Amino acid sequence: MEFDWFAADGAGHLAQFLAAGDSTVPEAALASEEQLEALHVWLDTRSEAEPPNALAGGFDEHLTPPQRRGAYVYDALPDQPGHYRLVAAPRTPLNVAEMPGPQQAYLVTLTLPLRFGAARLWVGPEGEARVVAVGD
Repeated sequence: MEFDWFAADGAGHLAQFLAAGDSTVPEAALASEEQLEALHVWLDTRSEAEPPNALAGGFDEHLTPPQRRGAYVYDALPDQPGHYRLVAAPRTPLNVAEMPGPQQAYLVTLTLPLRFGAARLWVGPEGEARVVAVGD
């Protein structure tokens, strides 16, 4: 099942994660379906602020709408639970401080201990996270 979830990083930037059937999603991302939906709607209805910036181009171009609105976009790697690759990076990242209060509150428990922008990340079910070297 395709499932998208959100997190903030230590700098307060937002990322949308495309789980693509991976069940290794932080429990906090599943805590409130209403808040998750509200964050989706809030981001999806923002004006696009920049052109697409899909690092690999091609197929990834269709995954850039969140990036064009200021969010990083990470896509799950098949057969590698919890592993994500950077699909698109905003030139001017959205900061959680720019979001409405309820969305900020939702992301408090979804703040990962790293900075977005790395080519590969691993995220665990308790919200633990680390940068992964490409090829690992």
